[in-house]
Amino acid sequence: MQLSKKILAQLDAKKITVPPASLFALPEKVLQFGTGVLLRGLPDHFIDKANKQNLFNGRIVVVKSTSNGGTDSFDKQDGLYTLLERGVVDGVQTERTVINASISRVLSASEEWDAILKCAASPAMQVIISNTTEVGIALVESDAAAEKPVSFPGRVLCFLLERYRVFNGSSESGMVIIPTELIVDNGTKLKQIVVTLAKLKGESGLFLHWLENENDFCNSLVDCIVPGKLPAAEQSAAEKRLGYEDELMIMSEPYRLWAIETKRDKTRNILSFSKCDEGVVLAADINKFRELKLRLLNATHTLSCGLACLSGFATVRDAMRDEAFVTYLSNLMLQEIIPLVAHGNISVEEANHFALQVIDRFKNPYIEHLWSSIAVQYTSKMAMRVAPLIEKHYTRNHEAPELMALGFAAYLLFMRSEKRTDGYYGKCNGADYRITDDKASLLYSKWQSDQVINSLHDTAIFGADLSQYPGFAEAVNRYLILLTRSGAANALRSILAKKSVA
Repeated sequence: MQLSKKILAQLDAKKITVPPASLFALPEKVLQFGTGVLLRGLPDHFIDKANKQNLFNGRIVVVKSTSNGGTDSFDKQDGLYTLLERGVVDGVQTERTVINASISRVLSASEEWDAILKCAASPAMQVIISNTTEVGIALVESDAAAEKPVSFPGRVLCFLLERYRVFNGSSESGMVIIPTELIVDNGTKLKQIVVTLAKLKGESGLFLHWLENENDFCNSLVDCIVPGKLPAAEQSAAEKRLGYEDELMIMSEPYRLWAIETKRDKTRNILSFSKCDEGVVLAADINKFRELKLRLLNATHTLSCGLACLSGFATVRDAMRDEAFVTYLSNLMLQEIIPLVAHGNISVEEANHFALQVIDRFKNPYIEHLWSSIAVQYTSKMAMRVAPLIEKHYTRNHEAPELMALGFAAYLLFMRSEKRTDGYYGKCNGADYRITDDKASLLYSKWQSDQVINSLHDTAIFGADLSQYPGFAEAVNRYLILLTRSGAANALRSILAKKSVA
């Protein structure tokens, strides 16, 4: 049988969190641009959880922005979908199954635009969320004259114009707009584009004042791995266990962060779903959450990547089964990165807590995160995530950060390649791997001329002269020689053994 409202009473509540019938009568409070798995695994999850706790009491109208596919699956299943939450929490493997009832209906932007605009007339409608990918927040000037805009900012403007008209520009009719696209200051950038379009459209000063002052465009940061649809065999097994079919079933990790930047009490009251879970954070400044993610999650991934690949680990979960690798990764965060991150508004306790969550996330046995994917554009990641940490380290220390130097050496060795007609390829443990990196040719030249360590002073590669820091180049070179002679796995074990003795 297919998942829908009519079968909910037949389901085993011991296996699944089943939504009560009362949720289907809740008013529509949210307009969501996008049907993607990130939205359904994170914001929609929080809204559903808050509804089940009687905190938010509102459902979502989803706008399907792309022309691919229809809304049939959502219609057929009354907007319901199953979320399998699988991962590791506090070192313990967990699994939870929830039927999400946050979505009221799904409308097509290309075919049902009038129905979408009618939502603007509802007093209950208060929030706009989006995930239209990074390219979605872009200025399309032709939208200023279009009756049916094609860009996401154009559609937001069109919706807000209708809302302004219906409610005569009342302050109460302003919306809270929260883009979740993975760009810094996403709310600020969206607002700038919407205001620009409004001016190009020749809108009145009264509307512009309402647009800029009565609507809260919130910067936000999201962090959750949502792989999405399960492999066919896992999907079939899950459906057999649960007793129904679900075309919209997705999986996510347990960890979730949705940091929303606002200084308005009105916005805090509207976003009452924030009270349902510590993973939703409302703050006047969300930069500390970005810094924690960038340095402790992303930089750790980047510094560990070369070692993992050269050690023969295909996935993150494979590497996290190796005791020496876990020790390296843990010590890297706790001993070298946290002292650089924990200052100002980030406490040591916060940083340590985040680091332990990172370890749990990396150990998740249900997620196949390929190191080869993490290694894409490896050099730019080193420049953005790691080089600033090295610079910060030397403002406080005079000795080289040994674990960072080891990770840097592994990166350089990973980038050693041979040039072929279709690109650059490295070799490890008898197998070839393709290097997808804009700086591959530069690193290839450095290796060919036996000048790879000299690349540390090249600001065109790393955005900084890393050779200026006392002992760093020497440490990288020492580890590079060891990795080349002994292999990554053996080198890592010998280094950690010496450190433990010391």
